[in-house]
Amino acid sequence: MLRVWVDRHSTGILDRFKARGSTFAYRTEASAADAVSVTMPKRTASWNTDFGLAPIFDMNLPEGALRSLLARRFAKAVGTFDDLDLLAIVGRTQIGRLRYSAPDAALDEHVPFQSVDEILRARRGGELFDHLLDRFAVHSGLSGVQPKVMIRGRNDENQPTLFKTATHIVKLWNQDEYPELAANEFFCLSVAQKLGIRVPSFHMSDDGGALVVERFDLNPDDGYLGFEDFCVLNGVNTERKYEGGYETRLFRRAREFILGPRQPPALFALFRLFTLNCAIRNGDAHLKNFGIIYADVQGEAELAPAYDLVTTQAYLPRDPMALTLNGSTNWPNRRQLTHLGQTRANLTARQVSSTMEAIADAMSDVAPTATAYFNGRAPELGRFMMQAWEAGIRDSLDLSRTSVASPRA
Repeated sequence: MLRVWVDRHSTGILDRFKARGSTFAYRTEASAADAVSVTMPKRTASWNTDFGLAPIFDMNLPEGALRSLLARRFAKAVGTFDDLDLLAIVGRTQIGRLRYSAPDAALDEHVPFQSVDEILRARRGGELFDHLLDRFAVHSGLSGVQPKVMIRGRNDENQPTLFKTATHIVKLWNQDEYPELAANEFFCLSVAQKLGIRVPSFHMSDDGGALVVERFDLNPDDGYLGFEDFCVLNGVNTERKYEGGYETRLFRRAREFILGPRQPPALFALFRLFTLNCAIRNGDAHLKNFGIIYADVQGEAELAPAYDLVTTQAYLPRDPMALTLNGSTNWPNRRQLTHLGQTRANLTARQVSSTMEAIADAMSDVAPTATAYFNGRAPELGRFMMQAWEAGIRDSLDLSRTSVASPRA
């Protein structure tokens, strides 16, 4: 059983339900503004889920290496280790407005300090990976298979931030699985930034071993913005993040949850982000890698900044799209993208065309720096990445940029 907090307000109780499910009940004193999700408004009746946790509670559960580490560390102590046990461990530090504690405990958000400058300068050398996972795993309520932790950062002068909770996400990589993954994401985010897509502040360590990303869900007044990914908006858990088509799962849901004057720019931004994912050949653009943010659960939402942008075809040359478009996971061509932009984002043909040109230009601007970096560290991987970018520009945008062209082995 866990107490659920919404932006430091005790809001309700989450408990097991039947053999494999869970149930959440709002406290009588909770207000409509304390709703845990845009999909779960306050009501007297409990919210019951027959299998696992409701999507909003499932949203930030660690996956992959981080989940395995926590399971090894705590499974013996708790006897069993299900999603509720995992949430109890990482629940005090989460992305978004929700926090968790024992039912009779006060909320404790404190996260140990860690110098961001130390990470960027890789002063721990080969021990950085193990040190960060060991120290910050229990403070890392965020999803994703890639090894990552949340830290409470300090600036170069070792001055603490105003926040007691985690302020940065540190993404690491395993040489045996996805080498240079931090650099891969760094350059993909650089393209997005150059394109004018909103991205959180990000920095790569000097040795390329880590990518440090500032959280985008923190308010300057030490509060939290609401964040919900598109798994939550579609009412599905993480294990179903690859199900469905972009037309409905992404664009239709954006229309339903981003309303008013913010909807047109949000749809344009969503189309631009989706098209960028096609151009950089990111086959992992699933439902959890898009989201909305809001200051008030009853107010207007907007599209969250872009995150988790990676050229997956650098590692998996035939990697298709994560979801379907027109019933297929094959990468779309220019005609299909134009149709998507016109029918799902209300864009004109000229807007679609200029978006594609801008994406190709941004990739062309970043490509030489990326190539130079990889030539000095992982030439073959760099070649694969540029080949994927070249294919994305050529086959999805029907354009060409000489600076992206990569020599074949």
